[in-house]
Amino acid sequence: MIVWQDSWYWPHGSNRTLHIYLPDWYYDSDERLPVTYFFDGHNLFYDEHATYGRSWRLLRFLDHWEKPMIVVGIECSHEGESRLVEYNPYTARIAGQTVPGLGEQTFLWLEKDVKPSIDAQFRTWAHREATGIIGSGMGGLMSLYGAICHNRVFGKAGALSTGVRFNSRNLLRDLRGCEISPDTRVFVSWGEYEAGRVYDDGTTAESRATDDLAQAFEERGAAVMEHFVRGGRSREADWERQVPRMMSFLWLDRRW
Repeated sequence: MIVWQDSWYWPHGSNRTLHIYLPDWYYDSDERLPVTYFFDGHNLFYDEHATYGRSWRLLRFLDHWEKPMIVVGIECSHEGESRLVEYNPYTARIAGQTVPGLGEQTFLWLEKDVKPSIDAQFRTWAHREATGIIGSGMGGLMSLYGAICHNRVFGKAGALSTGVRFNSRNLLRDLRGCEISPDTRVFVSWGEYEAGRVYDDGTTAESRATDDLAQAFEERGAAVMEHFVRGGRSREADWERQVPRMMSFLWLDRRW
């Protein structure tokens, strides 16, 4: 089942809708559950809610998956370029102007307002090992940032179609300066048509940047799965197909 709540997003002074998945049997049980937070929550469950008319169709997956959990989809702003600002932890160039990102403030809101509210209302396991963060595009960048700079809260992260190469320097700098728990798990994927420059040895700009990031995580003891999607693009239909692989790696310790 899906329930909806509003949360006051104080960094921008407006409400954000939370799309919350609960197993159908939730209210007939006393079982505690892990929680995965997703960015762009309106794109997760129903096509009619999705920005481009196609969702991740995550409801069908979760209803039949072997590991029960709560999923909290965080809806972004739909005003102009606001999403790019609130989902960017770094300074960005938007429409020719330098704009400071609100990504760190978004995480503070998530940590201090959203997560405590979810943990208070629902039967969750609140510790980091039972808390994940996932996103695509700028949401994927945020998920990587969360796994690095907010590792004490998020033990698992999924980043799809993130364009690691565009923020590689910032991510590696932060990763080398932050404490990373060795039980951290990170899934990173990119598609063939978003891989950037192809080099003579067959590698691409995105694969090289992702390899560097994965190596830096692994040097800190974290487990990383890199996944290249042949023919893949930055779109919900491609992300839907990756969900079983990503969730199995993050939550069931499986690689396939």
